[in-house]
Amino acid sequence: MNVLLAVPLVVPLIGAAVTLLLRAAPRAQRITSTLTLAGVVAAAALLVARTADGDVVASQAGGWAAPLGITLVADPLAALLVLVSSVVLLIVLLYAIGQDVGGLSRAMPQVFHPIYLVLTAGVCLSFIAGDLFNLFVGFEIMLTASYTLITQAPTRARVRASMIYTVVSLTSSILFLTGIALVYALTGTVNMADIAEKLGAAPPELRAVLALLFFVVFGIKAAIVPMHFWLPDSYPVAITRISAIFAALLTKVAVYAIIRTQTLLFARDDISAVMLWVAIATMVVGILGALVQDDVNRVMSFALVSHIGFMIFGLALNTVAGLAGVVVYLVHHIVVQATLFLVNGLMRQYVGHTSLRAIRGLTTVSPALALFFFLPALSLAGLPPMSGFIAKVALFEAGLAAGGWLVYTGIAAGVLTSLLTMMAIFRIWTRAFWGTPLPDMVEAKAQLRRGANLGGLRFMTAMTGVMVGLGLVVAAAAGPLAEFSFVAARDLLDGGAYVQAVLGGGAP
Repeated sequence: MNVLLAVPLVVPLIGAAVTLLLRAAPRAQRITSTLTLAGVVAAAALLVARTADGDVVASQAGGWAAPLGITLVADPLAALLVLVSSVVLLIVLLYAIGQDVGGLSRAMPQVFHPIYLVLTAGVCLSFIAGDLFNLFVGFEIMLTASYTLITQAPTRARVRASMIYTVVSLTSSILFLTGIALVYALTGTVNMADIAEKLGAAPPELRAVLALLFFVVFGIKAAIVPMHFWLPDSYPVAITRISAIFAALLTKVAVYAIIRTQTLLFARDDISAVMLWVAIATMVVGILGALVQDDVNRVMSFALVSHIGFMIFGLALNTVAGLAGVVVYLVHHIVVQATLFLVNGLMRQYVGHTSLRAIRGLTTVSPALALFFFLPALSLAGLPPMSGFIAKVALFEAGLAAGGWLVYTGIAAGVLTSLLTMMAIFRIWTRAFWGTPLPDMVEAKAQLRRGANLGGLRFMTAMTGVMVGLGLVVAAAAGPLAEFSFVAARDLLDGGAYVQAVLGGGAP
């Protein structure tokens, strides 16, 4: 078995077992978790280097030849997302450790580190799974861990949010299993490379129905409109270290699953128009929801929903340029969303809440906090020279090249969404960061400095700064990232390299 493919899955699970045994030794837990994620980052970086030329790395667990056994596959897209996700997971873990050591929140439960590493394994398996059933397993590992994490430090609001989140996730999982059963009944396999070869003989109408079913399944998990209602009620109430990971990764794993299934398994022409309409609705409805919120976390949650629409738009174009834009947008969005939710966590540390009705003058209270909000917010709005601008320009250029009135409508919706995102950010800036600090904010900062370990707060701020820097690196490395994205997009649209790597000369 290829070691590089095994590390992102096996090492976090081993780390979870070790940290569970070390639950009476918090310091050892922290060290073990950090080293585990650092190992995953290193393996993911090697995978990216291995696939940079368009190569696909495949491995068969236990020596069972595909499509009979468990297949792990990393093409350029999967390798890139494993790397970006593991880096973000590591930084957020360090942020959480600073928060815990600094006494700035309730102490981490003893099972936080094991569950966090299980979540990491689920995310990585979702990216590298080579068959539908193990993609389902990856989602369930990830979601089972998230059910536990979202109820940390339980309150009435968090319990209610977790119930909504759990019910919606289970509904999606049931539909996912139904789709797997239908595909297996039709093709006799769940291996995605094998399905790609056999599904072509199915009637076009049946393929279109299956494509739509899988789009709905993962669309629920990705929170596309009209299946988005659960996200703004779930993410804002979770503690920061959890909401940052949820916002950055959980919806993007679902977007990846949409990309993988719709490019490899189905002829997307059948439902491209549906995708375009959904993308337009997601962009517009999400950002309109953000504009009427009075809590920073809820604004960012609705903005998260809105910007999922950009990725669906690029996928619906069914072109290399459109998919390359989606890959760039995925990387940008993972980093920016994690950063903004970490900033929201720092805001909560300073003033105790994120309500826009009772925050003023945060620039005076913490200039670093203001800068750390300002830069990723500009990127989210798509202003140059930030990574969001580069990603949106790539998608709009791809749309103009594809043509068609519905595509042009999507571009117009994207431009409108970007302008409204800028308005939402400007609203947060003028109400929360500008002006004179309120008296209770000054007192809250004084109490924070008197009663907490400032080292922990500074470490949290430093990790947020690292995440901001990572966003700037994404913008600065736009050229190499675009080249890599085009390689990934060509592999996605062709599919031949993926099938060849998994099946070799063909399925037995």
